[in-house]
Amino acid sequence: MDKKIRLAELFCGAGGIGLGASLASVDGISIEHIWATDYDKDACATYRENIKPKDVICEDIRKLDFEKLLKKYGEVDCLTFGFPCNDFSCVGEQRGLHGTFGALYEYCVKALNVFKPKYFVAENVSGLRNANDGEAFSRILKAFRSAGYEIYPNLYCFENYGVPQKRHRVIIVGIRNDVPIKFAVPSYKSFSTVDNSVETALKNIPNDVANNELTAQSPVVVERLKHIKEGENAFTAKLPPHLQLNIGGVKISQIYKRLKANEPAYTITGSGGGGTHVYHFKENRALTNRERARLQTFTDNFIFLGSKESVRKQIGMAVPPSGIKIVFEALLNSIEGNAYETIEAKI
Repeated sequence: MDKKIRLAELFCGAGGIGLGASLASVDGISIEHIWATDYDKDACATYRENIKPKDVICEDIRKLDFEKLLKKYGEVDCLTFGFPCNDFSCVGEQRGLHGTFGALYEYCVKALNVFKPKYFVAENVSGLRNANDGEAFSRILKAFRSAGYEIYPNLYCFENYGVPQKRHRVIIVGIRNDVPIKFAVPSYKSFSTVDNSVETALKNIPNDVANNELTAQSPVVVERLKHIKEGENAFTAKLPPHLQLNIGGVKISQIYKRLKANEPAYTITGSGGGGTHVYHFKENRALTNRERARLQTFTDNFIFLGSKESVRKQIGMAVPPSGIKIVFEALLNSIEGNAYETIEAKI
């Protein structure tokens, strides 16, 4: 008989972690989605449509009644949370714990204390390690330990695991102190021969697939892209004077940056204005949302709901499902006592 791990998710977004967990299965042990919560209505609708948990609660986590959820749905074995990364990201003001979103990890700790799951999986940007001169990361790890967990943090470079994108994320696996198992970081050696190039990832997209509408490109953008080669952006390409951007201060490298066909993509973000849509390696246009989803490893039958701009944000904010699947399979193997190839954590 299949063994089910009952899973609940905070800050669920569109379902990158949810889908990755669904795809993970080891020797008859798999994931059962109980409930999830987020404050973004479109992301909640997308999660509900694709992951199909028992409930999706669309509410600000600061107003969420965890005790009520526990009473209604009972205990969960695993809690996941990709707590907001805005204040820890390498792009932007980097306010860390002092920003609007920086302290929201405290609600994850509160949830751990209420639900007391056997396991948790937390995700954040690589910039978390250095926010507030390292103070933020130390404080968050200490809070998870104080909640009663042995923790296993690691910086996952997902392109090493076959993801067609250079996406680096801190993932922390937690095991409750009274649960007699150990977790180890899964190895990426078996993925060394995987073709995770952009060109391969974007091949053979069905004509009738959802979220594949082209973005209208103005004539000046098309003309500008004609002068930008693979891997170049608006500042490194040799542009005629009338196509150059008059931008002072920081020159963001992703502005009108073309992908390279034979490499993983640069990091897909949730933004999309001012030339940051992500641009095709050959064609003079921005990627469609389905192409962006391909680079994030969402399956083609995963349908995003909301406006084109909302979908772009949902995709960019997500965790690559195929990457998180590997983490969950390592966790399931740890639970079952199965041997698997591991590497030393890098954090």
